[in-house]
Amino acid sequence: MHRTVRRATSTIATLALATATLAACSAGRADPRDTADALAAGLSKGDVSKVAVTAGGRVPQEDLKRIVNSMDGTKVAVTVKDVATDDDTATATLATRWAFKGATWEYTTRAALSFVDDAWKVTWKPTIVAPDLTADERLRLRTTAADRGDILGAGDEAIVTERGVQRVGIDKTKVDATQVEASAKALAAVVDIDAEAYATRAVAAGPQAFVPALTVRADASDAPTSQQLAAIPGAVAISGELPLGPTRAFAQPLVGTVGEATAEIVQKSKGTVQPGDLVGLSGLSARYDGRLRGTPGVRVEAVSSQDGAEPRQLFTSQPVAGTPLRTTLDVGLQGSADSILADVDPASAIVAIRPSSGAIVALSSGPGGKGADTAAAGRFPPGSTFKLVTALALLRSGLTPSTRVPCTSKITVDGRTFTNYSDYPASATGNIALRAAIANSCNTAMIAERDKAPQADLAEAAAALGLGPDLDLGFPAFLGSVPDQAEGTERAASMIGQGRIEASPLAMATVGASIAKGERVTPSLLADTPTKAAAAPAKPLSGDEATQLQELFRGVVTDGSGRFLSDVPGGPVSAKTGTAEYGSDTPPRTHAWMIATQGDLAVAVFVADGESGSQTAGPLLEKFLRSAS
Repeated sequence: MHRTVRRATSTIATLALATATLAACSAGRADPRDTADALAAGLSKGDVSKVAVTAGGRVPQEDLKRIVNSMDGTKVAVTVKDVATDDDTATATLATRWAFKGATWEYTTRAALSFVDDAWKVTWKPTIVAPDLTADERLRLRTTAADRGDILGAGDEAIVTERGVQRVGIDKTKVDATQVEASAKALAAVVDIDAEAYATRAVAAGPQAFVPALTVRADASDAPTSQQLAAIPGAVAISGELPLGPTRAFAQPLVGTVGEATAEIVQKSKGTVQPGDLVGLSGLSARYDGRLRGTPGVRVEAVSSQDGAEPRQLFTSQPVAGTPLRTTLDVGLQGSADSILADVDPASAIVAIRPSSGAIVALSSGPGGKGADTAAAGRFPPGSTFKLVTALALLRSGLTPSTRVPCTSKITVDGRTFTNYSDYPASATGNIALRAAIANSCNTAMIAERDKAPQADLAEAAAALGLGPDLDLGFPAFLGSVPDQAEGTERAASMIGQGRIEASPLAMATVGASIAKGERVTPSLLADTPTKAAAAPAKPLSGDEATQLQELFRGVVTDGSGRFLSDVPGGPVSAKTGTAEYGSDTPPRTHAWMIATQGDLAVAVFVADGESGSQTAGPLLEKFLRSAS
């Protein structure tokens, strides 16, 4: 019995040893899953150069680059779904996902692996990249632009929408190659562009190319005539449409422009924008381009290298139209403001706000600003228009509109002499009521009372009237800056809106609107996303303060420097003129301001390097108010 037990024990030990030996051999063999994972990672990164492959005469990395190069950098993610092994062969199932804007293309492919020279290797084929892809085919991405959303004004009236244009250029199929340079130079002379640069571009373009020289509105008065084009071999005008405002100047630079994507935009888009796509290039058109442009349609094709072979469509998605951007701009008032500023040489602006709602109905920057957004983003000393803020600080110190203040011909602070404007009325000097000092814009009276309105109180009063809060209005805007500390001559200058005090025309229109409404107004431009109000001011405007400010505001028209507005049709007009000195010239240069309210309209007018508020900004303000009545 004991021998039998020993023999059985010996047999069991031998089997265990054999099993352990086989397990050890299996454990030492590579797992095909590792190679499959490396392949998936390489395909995702566009680099399979480090993946073990048997290529059958092809270079996998070069082949992959050839296949996906025309996918324009679209992101792709490849994962291993499954690996089935049969002795020295295996099949990996790969899941591929291409991510386009608004669409995805998903599919599975298979990769064959074989165990060769103690390693698992992939048998490289184009069908690993995409199903049924032949050896001479590559992938190509094509996009179809979506209908662009309009930029709308109040009442959803179209501002930027599709409008007719003429694309003027040289069609190289209609002119002999030897004539292209001469034709290009002749056309450049007609449309007034750089002749040498355009001729160089025309000659370099392909033999079938249309080389645009200029795009003009279909109804433009300065467009080349048919006779002028007929006289130049190859010159043509092609009709089309582009997203445009009602006029070239309408609400520029606020709404911005739309045009073909630049190389930089294409590169930054990571495949969502293709060369030739229309995109916003500036202003609201650029800031909200993703919303306005919508989602392009996508088409992926398999393209053969064989002549005459038709591309095979592998995937397609339909475009989704862009979403309109609704603004509060009044098309009529904005157009009027633009027209009024058209011939103003320096930088200028007209801003109009509805005090009842804060809706911005006009935000016009004149052409003298050379494309700068003077109206919303300009930073200028507001000058005497700021005296309404100073008046609020003085009212809070105990003064009333009838309190007497000293209006002298000059006042000296720390060696600097301050005076009134050159044609200040002599009848409004001496100890005069605060209402008279505001009505006639007496500098010396405001400065003389500075101890009753400390700098911190000025900043507090400014905040109560909407000047200074840091708000995101949905577009670049500056609502002013009033430091809460100032000394000496800077402190004196602060009382008359100079020193380090800055405001934009939008900010000063907000001040006027706040006085008219009797509480701080928050301006708003985007109808679907109203501006989130800033934190409540430390000391909000009270009803009594608003009533007194409205009296002082109105007094400028009834008894002061704004009398010329007394006969403007419509309701009573309140106003404040402003002239702000700046720079180190002698005599100093000045900016001209004027703000006003009439009914549910608050307006600010600004002209850089103007003579004075009443002489320079005043006539522009009057024209605007009359156009609005």
